[in-house]
Order: sequence, then structure tokens, then C-alpha cells
Amino acid sequence: MKKPLRHHIVRSFAATALAACMTATAQAGTLSIGHTTWVGYGTLYLARDLGYFKDAGLDVELTVIEEASMYMAAQASGQLSGSASTIDEILKYRSNGFCFKAVAALDESYGGDGIVVSDDIDDISGLKGKSVAVNEGSVSQFWLSYLLKNAGMSMADIKVQNMTADDAATAFIAGRVPAAVTWEPNLTAIRQKGVGKVLVDSSSTPGVIVDVVALSCDVIEEQPEDVKALVSGLYKAVEYTKTHPEEAYAIMAKGVGGYLSKPEDLAEAAQGVKFYDQSMSEKLLGTPGQQGDIAGIISLANETWSLLQGKTYEVSYEDLIDTRFVTP
Repeated sequence: MKKPLRHHIVRSFAATALAACMTATAQAGTLSIGHTTWVGYGTLYLARDLGYFKDAGLDVELTVIEEASMYMAAQASGQLSGSASTIDEILKYRSNGFCFKAVAALDESYGGDGIVVSDDIDDISGLKGKSVAVNEGSVSQFWLSYLLKNAGMSMADIKVQNMTADDAATAFIAGRVPAAVTWEPNLTAIRQKGVGKVLVDSSSTPGVIVDVVALSCDVIEEQPEDVKALVSGLYKAVEYTKTHPEEAYAIMAKGVGGYLSKPEDLAEAAQGVKFYDQSMSEKLLGTPGQQGDIAGIISLANETWSLLQGKTYEVSYEDLIDTRFVTP
């Protein structure tokens, strides 16, 4: 399939999904959440399909929309209650006119994201002057910028080839670029093909790529019991994955779908993430009166996106995090 057609299909699907979710209005007992296809969002489906939300009187509607700009637009217009995304991604949309806060932590990428390179590149400094395929404006660029900074470099030291994570992997395998930032299952596919190598993955940067559920502020204030039910259900789902992993992955795969529709594929992808239980969530998000580790990521995201996009981001921890529901 040619890329233009592929992109058209993705956009058409996203638009159809967005139109579908726009038919519903927010109401007590219901939360609607948009998200991309990612293994870390599997616990939302697990909690839903095991009845954890329903048992608490909550109906959670989950809609796959593969472009952050589209699900954030739907949330801003009130057609979605919230979104599941990385904290650095949603930070860019937060403003006085668009109030939303993270109420639950979902997962962190722990090997699920990576940089693949040709065999002659041995470290991050070896990317200097090279073409690197990366999705500009996405968490992939955020993470790449972080790694470059730690190596005393910046995006100006490489030649950016802007493309999606999947297209980046395809371009790398075809030999069109010597390096690419991508994620699972592409990392595993590249390892299996023996084409180049994974230079670094997100297991070396714990706590930098984290996913959260962020709900609109009016939803949080008007539906506090629903938010409590959401967080409690997610905690129960994470505990279920610890005791019944095989069954959990099968349920998640059916819900998440897409390239993760097979239980074995989702199970393999799940090895590259850490699902957040209550104690991990409290440490990341914090508790009332006590900031969590995510404050450092917010600061990093402000600094990174201000530099990359040439505009100033000054979103505070208080702007983005609501800790009232972290501890049931």
C-alpha cells in the first residue's frame, strides 16, 4: 500500500471515530476517553471488560483516534471526557482556555521505545551528522532530544527525517536512513530480521516516557465519584495482570486491537512497559500536599518543547496533576 493512501485511511478512520464520539455528551456515570493504539492503555480495556468500572456504577467509553491533535480537539470541545497519552504530549495543549489534569497513571515505557541504528553507530554521539527518522512533535522527538542532551548534543546535530514511528522503522529496514526512533513491535521485528541493532531503548530512561489519563477540569469537578471509580478500577486491573497475566493479555488484545489484536503480540509488547499500581502511581503523581516524580518530567517537557517548537511553555505541576484520587 502506498504511503499517501495509508495515511488517508488512518486519517479517515480517525475522523470517523471522532465523529462517532461526538454524538455523545458528558453525563454522570459515563467517561469517554480517546487514545492511540498502545499496549500501555490495555488496563483501561481490562478494567472495563472485567466489570471493575461497571461494578462501581461507571461506564467507560474508549475510542481509538490515532492522532493526538484530533483526540485533544475532541476533548477541548467537550466531546470527550479525557484522553490517555504521555504527559509531555498533553502538556503542549494545556492553556487557560483548555483545562485538564492527569488523575491516573497508566504505564511507563520500559523498553517499548527505542532507537535503531546501522551497525557502524555505537553510541548516541555517533548520530552526529546522520539522518534520523523521527516523528516531529511526538513523544519520540521528546525522548530523542532528551538522549541527545544527555550526550552533550541537540537536534541541530542531526538531520531529521520527519515520519511516523512505523514509517521510520520501515525506512530503516529498507536502508533509506541509518537511524530511526520507533517502538514495539518494530523493535522486535528489527532484532529478528538482524538488520542493524537497537542502540538504546527506554529501559535506560525509566520514568521519562509515562502515560496518564487526563480528564477535563469540569468533568473532574462535576463527576468526582466517577473519577474515583476510574482510578480504583485501573488499580484492580493492574493487580489482575500480576496474578493472571495470560488471561489479562488476551482481554487487553481484544480491546486494544490493531497491531496488538493477537494475545501473543500484546504479551510481547507488554514486556516493554510497566503498568502502574497504586504505590507506583503515588510515587509518580504524588499525593495531596506532596509532589510526585512527574514534576521533573513536566519541567523537562516545558524546557524541551520550548526549545524544539520555538515558543515558551510554562505549564506547572499544579496545572497538570490532580492528586485527590490517587489514593482511594
